[in-house]
Amino acid sequence: MSLKQSLSQKLDQRLSPQQIQLMKLLEVPTMELDQRIKQEIEENPVLEEGKDDNDDDFSAEEYDDYGDNSDEREDFDINDYLDDDEPAYKTSVNNKGKDDEERAIPLSSGNSFQERLMGQLNLQDLTEKQVLLASYLIGNLDDAGYLERDLEAIVDDLAFSQNITASEEELAEVLKAIQELDPAGIGARDLKECLLLQIRRKQNGDITRYTAMKVLEDYFEEFTKKHYDKIIDKLEIEEDDLRAAINEIIRLNPKPAGSLKESSKSMIQIIPDFEITESDGELELTLNGRNAPELKISRSYEKMLRNYSEGAKLNKSDKEAMLFVKQKLDSAKWFIDAIKQRQNTLFFTMSAIMNYQREYFLTGDETKLRPMILKNIAEIVNLDISTISRVANSKYVQTPYGVFSLKYFFSESLTTDSGEDVSTREVKKILSEAIEAEEKRKPLTDEKLAALLKEKGYNIARRTIAKYREQLNIPVARLRKEL
Repeated sequence: MSLKQSLSQKLDQRLSPQQIQLMKLLEVPTMELDQRIKQEIEENPVLEEGKDDNDDDFSAEEYDDYGDNSDEREDFDINDYLDDDEPAYKTSVNNKGKDDEERAIPLSSGNSFQERLMGQLNLQDLTEKQVLLASYLIGNLDDAGYLERDLEAIVDDLAFSQNITASEEELAEVLKAIQELDPAGIGARDLKECLLLQIRRKQNGDITRYTAMKVLEDYFEEFTKKHYDKIIDKLEIEEDDLRAAINEIIRLNPKPAGSLKESSKSMIQIIPDFEITESDGELELTLNGRNAPELKISRSYEKMLRNYSEGAKLNKSDKEAMLFVKQKLDSAKWFIDAIKQRQNTLFFTMSAIMNYQREYFLTGDETKLRPMILKNIAEIVNLDISTISRVANSKYVQTPYGVFSLKYFFSESLTTDSGEDVSTREVKKILSEAIEAEEKRKPLTDEKLAALLKEKGYNIARRTIAKYREQLNIPVARLRKEL
């Protein structure tokens, strides 16, 4: 095949650096914006924080004139100061796709629950080998605090990977020591053992807790299936006794490591990006002050460029410095403009959301939420759907009824028998209220819930009821049964 050259024209759309910068700034919440601005100020000496109230400062028009007025000053060829000896591809990195996003991974402070368990273990009277075995067992606990692996398999792992010889009996003895640590239930091999470890530690001769322990020991399967009549007959107790025992059981923690994991996590502080207030039936929207920081260009660098634009004689090193300043000025102007555009975009988008959901913001009634998708808001503010998605991402609004994520106000729609479009959030609220009001001895099945909603004008299939119920973290009817 012969090689040949040809010329062709192609029309292609590419994002400018300023557009890319704006998209990235739209995504970040208020707290991260503070850090992003501080980072930009550290990297760009031309950029400063604060309000510029001096009318005599170097204006944008003067800056543009400086960039284009090459006849009134010495020849200034940028190419003279670029090193072309080494190809650019050797000093550039281009291993990211066009749509790749940089995401910082927050590091949580605090000790892991395994480290806390080891700290408790060091207070017990164990041999050096037992400490090694305990450390290995603790390392095998899952996030809930369970040891799901068989001791036989762990014996093999210790022999092949750690070169430690141990029997199942030795591991069982060490596991028993782990199960005595706090919180109670840690190191259990299944849910039944986890609950028993906790109730035995709390028992102390109490008759109700003793009954609860017997239920877990002998009738765990009946308890999980809520066959309460069988348990009452076999234990020969009254219904009130079983009810009291069940109340003790449901107070137990099925995931004992969860409390340790939660306490070791850093608290996430939410700073609302917007605030909506209501006065005499009128809504007012304000942006968080941190969303509109005051930035300006350093006056010392402005003066430097002013002197050069007025015809000051500069040597080669001065021109190199001026080239650096010009590049930083470009970057500073882009960044200031991007912050202003971010402010305007956030305000217009949130205003559209506020007006669209006006009834909800006036009353706080969740059933007043209208069906709303990204496309609805995009059409109102004449922006792309992806831009609206970036605005809604990780943003919060403070209302008279609490602080909510912007995504909270977006939901799909359903059509009632009367032809009216309602939000799925409204249907979920009605479903939740129906389950709360049901008779707990005979909870409503999904079929009955579907029939109940149909009577209210919401024609929803049983499988859709099941989906909404799962999204609300509501168990099936059998597991909602109470005495």
